Amino acid sequence: MPQGAAAPKPVETFSNRLAFVFAAMGAAVGLGNVWQFPYMVGENGGAAFVLVYLAALALVAAPIFVAETMLGRHGAASPPEALRRVAREAGVSARGAGIVGWAGLIASILVLSFYSVIAGWTLAYALKAAGGAFVGQDTAGIVALFDALRADPLEMALWHTLFMGLTVAIVRRGVRGGIEWAASWMMPALIALLVILVAYGALFGEFTRTVAWMFRPDWSALTPGIVLSAIGTAFFSLGVGVGAVMIYGAYLGRDVSLPRASAMVVGADTAVALLAGFAVFPVVFQQGLDPAAGPGLLFVTLPNAFADMVAGRWVGLLFFVFMALAALTSALALMSPTVARLEERGLSRSAATGIVGLAIWLAGFATLLSFNLLSDFRPLAALGFADMRLFELIRDTILNLLLPLGGVAFALAAGWLLPEPVRAAEFGGRRRVYLAWRFAVRYVAPVGVLAVFASFIL
Repeated sequence: MPQGAAAPKPVETFSNRLAFVFAAMGAAVGLGNVWQFPYMVGENGGAAFVLVYLAALALVAAPIFVAETMLGRHGAASPPEALRRVAREAGVSARGAGIVGWAGLIASILVLSFYSVIAGWTLAYALKAAGGAFVGQDTAGIVALFDALRADPLEMALWHTLFMGLTVAIVRRGVRGGIEWAASWMMPALIALLVILVAYGALFGEFTRTVAWMFRPDWSALTPGIVLSAIGTAFFSLGVGVGAVMIYGAYLGRDVSLPRASAMVVGADTAVALLAGFAVFPVVFQQGLDPAAGPGLLFVTLPNAFADMVAGRWVGLLFFVFMALAALTSALALMSPTVARLEERGLSRSAATGIVGLAIWLAGFATLLSFNLLSDFRPLAALGFADMRLFELIRDTILNLLLPLGGVAFALAAGWLLPEPVRAAEFGGRRRVYLAWRFAVRYVAPVGVLAVFASFIL
């Protein structure tokens, strides 16, 4: 293929820029914003983590988002094939590029395997809220509800299966009939629900205290581990590093401005993460609860608050429906790259979706069982390493290793392997913006991530 020539496009593309923006927003806006971001802020001391997270978004994750989308649009294929095409064009090893792409597919499957289990909790809790399960409960009762859910592998398997079934059904319908259709109504609904929840927090919660806690940092509490967690959270929140953004780039028409669409997605993702904090923490502080409650923050702390607040039953229902929608829009993106790869190998859309869905569903049982039947299984403890269950091991490996390293690989591929005319053309003559982005993906993002890795290890 001649230098700078575009590869053949996939059979389907998004119908317009807004469709891509909604779909990419759906990929970015998920449990990383609503579930993980608030509890990571709580666990890591508030404002210092928030400000490092915002810096990581601007300097690292956002440039890589543009890079990953650019690779997808130019390569016009699944991540392994898109990266191989880019490598061949640059005259470097296509095999190595393909391995990087496959590593992204494996990471996306692992992410969705634990993501689906947590998303199943949101479906279960939406039903519990609608049925008034939190009304009149004290803290012990709320904790008992959560413990009972996690202790029951059959109930967790039911919700995990339901969530994966919904994901498979939508992805199976294709780009326009499935992903674009779902994002076009889920994203407006998700944003509307979040605005309602933030308004409630401003009217009835400790909103002023939340603003101070999120934006007045104690820098003395900052450690390399917290910085790495902030970068990993930014990657997880924006959905970069696993190829999900790349496949959406492959479905992006040439008439859409990539930097402008990317800016809209990154801005929306950042706003949702911060608004999630403004929805969660006013209620937490108003009820005198612990913001550092960890992964159970949204399943123990908030239901405890819903039990006593004004219209708590309906606020709880809205909150968990919001979480379920956020999870589903991201799940569609996480599943799509591997489905696309199997389609390239000759499988039908239905067969590819079924195979990938089954693999993710089965992998999810590692997370699911780590809360009950395998709760005492600590695979690394015997080797003298971290005393983590399978869930924490999978989550931290993805968050602190696979996503940042995958993002760095994509940044280097876009910054060094793509032909200069191809990169520059994506910015439509905005030379200064292009040069700033090129510097970020070539130097700032890779050096920043690797430096934090080094300081964390040493």
